[in-house]
Amino acid sequence: MHRLFVAIRPPRPIRETLLAAMGGISGARWQKEDQLHLTLRFIGEVNRHLADDIHAALGAVRQPPFEIALNRIGHFERRGQADAVWAGVTPPEPLHALHKKVDSALSRVGVGPDQRAFLPHITLARLKRSSGSVGNLLEQSGGLVSAPFIVDHFALFESDLTPDGAVYSIVERYPLA
Repeated sequence: MHRLFVAIRPPRPIRETLLAAMGGISGARWQKEDQLHLTLRFIGEVNRHLADDIHAALGAVRQPPFEIALNRIGHFERRGQADAVWAGVTPPEPLHALHKKVDSALSRVGVGPDQRAFLPHITLARLKRSSGSVGNLLEQSGGLVSAPFIVDHFALFESDLTPDGAVYSIVERYPLA
């Protein structure tokens, strides 16, 4: 079985900006450089046959390249407690369009539609209940903005869960054109 997701890997200067913003929350599990990505669609566990179908379907997705930029830091909550810190991007419209095309391609090969609302973001940290407050990071980040960067491809990733955390590897890249 293969645990798959579709994502955009930010260019190295953007990853360095994200890494520099990390810190200031005790007990946070910060993402490593090779884990930084913007998920377009989580797929989950699939067999080899479906993985091949997914690869073929994603190869048919067409959209022109576009620019996005980092524009803020935020957090997700679960039961009133912050459980993840993320970097937001703008503008969201080309990402929503690409998400919709990826979702449509996946449903043509039997992968059910995404049931969660799509909020374009890059996860920076996962938080435990005992983690410190996110308030200091949000104040210190100054909004975490970047110059625009070009998104000219997306990728199919495989995720291997290990005792030290998830290890992501790119299975295939798909150019935008």
